[in-house]
Amino acid sequence: MLSKSFVPGAALAIAAAIAVPASAHHSYAMFAVDKNIAVEGTVKQFMWTNPHSWIRLEVADANGKQQEWNVEMGSLTILVNLGWTPKTLQPGDKIKMTIHPMKSGLPGGDFVTLDSGGHNKITNDGGTQFREKQRAAHRAANS
Repeated sequence: MLSKSFVPGAALAIAAAIAVPASAHHSYAMFAVDKNIAVEGTVKQFMWTNPHSWIRLEVADANGKQQEWNVEMGSLTILVNLGWTPKTLQPGDKIKMTIHPMKSGLPGGDFVTLDSGGHNKITNDGGTQFREKQRAAHRAANS
């Protein structure tokens, strides 16, 4: 039999464990949000998932060797409101986009705009304006 003090203590521990990842979720610390770069490649996979969608893109480096770039996008709610669907990008689509690169220099980043290509020719920002507000709030809270 569980003691009466164990149950509230366990509930508190579970709540604390859940709160840490939830608060860390909206950090943009890994992205150089003050920089934009153009990336051009072939869609390997468009992951229509919550809390954020992702694009896996095959991009040729300076030597022509293919690298996989993982690009984080906005939430499904934002994307749907901007006209995106799960089929906006299809494997094999040739696209050009603007991203905030990874600070570490690793291949990948945070989506800014789809500049050309794609299956449905969507040319909106993928939720960038909304995410800019989130980043500003995050920076204000952590300064």
